[in-house]
Amino acid sequence: MANITAQMVKELRDKTSAGMLDCKKALAATDGDMEKAVTWLREKGIAKAVKKEGAVAAEGLCSYAISGNKCVVFELNSQTDFVAQNEKFLNLLEKIGKILVESNATNTEEALGLVVDGKDLNTVILEASGVIGEKITLRRVRVIEKNSNEVFGAYKHMRGRIITISILSGNDDVVAKDIAMHVAALNPKYVSKDDIPSDVIENEREIILAAALNENAQSAKPKPENIIAERIVPGRLEKNLKEICLLSQAFVKNPDQTVEAYVQGAKSHVVSFVRLEVGEGIEKQVNDFAAEVAAQSAAFNK
Repeated sequence: MANITAQMVKELRDKTSAGMLDCKKALAATDGDMEKAVTWLREKGIAKAVKKEGAVAAEGLCSYAISGNKCVVFELNSQTDFVAQNEKFLNLLEKIGKILVESNATNTEEALGLVVDGKDLNTVILEASGVIGEKITLRRVRVIEKNSNEVFGAYKHMRGRIITISILSGNDDVVAKDIAMHVAALNPKYVSKDDIPSDVIENEREIILAAALNENAQSAKPKPENIIAERIVPGRLEKNLKEICLLSQAFVKNPDQTVEAYVQGAKSHVVSFVRLEVGEGIEKQVNDFAAEVAAQSAAFNK
């Protein structure tokens, strides 16, 4: 068996961008033959992608695809923002959008099981992971449908770091696009106060009450608690709820009017909206590069 040196591992790593341990295994498996080792790594592309299961893919892009009255929104994650700008990643993003909008899949699990050219979509993504060199994952697939008398508004911020889809009554594409842009910028949670669940309102009320009572206790002239609960809290609650509702927000393109006033002036009505931002809800991994190199060196020397 050939003597695998650190220099050989470095050379193979420079050629393939594979990890040091993978390069060492490839050289060992091919008796030190550099070209065969490159081929070995390429052939193990899917296996390498699977082994990245412990890595956190919290970067990437969100996207959408529209066909008639149907729109599919989804998030395709990578481990680094750099890879998310890679042409192969962008081509995969576009390919997945076309596949999803032409399918009957309604969620991520169904989407990954779709058969494409004899392979399920999960395998297609794993193969892409092997070629691109990072863990790639499909996340948050959602289908939105509108009526024929309604219109989609779509907006993509920073190539898909944030995407928004609005549905408005009527056929004014410009207004719908404006609302989608506003949603991307101000991130409302609900269309109007009527859409806020009662438990969310009650929780917010309790938070405001506790804060107000604490503030009152530290005041030089404390007010009676019933005044706090009956007069101060309702006003603060109303203000907070308006801030998270689309229609009551100041319109981003004209802060002198609310979104509701803008939409009404255009004789339209907001039906719903969806907003996706890359990495929402994912706990991002913080890497200690020096520790990673030390760990790999220790493993190499075993």
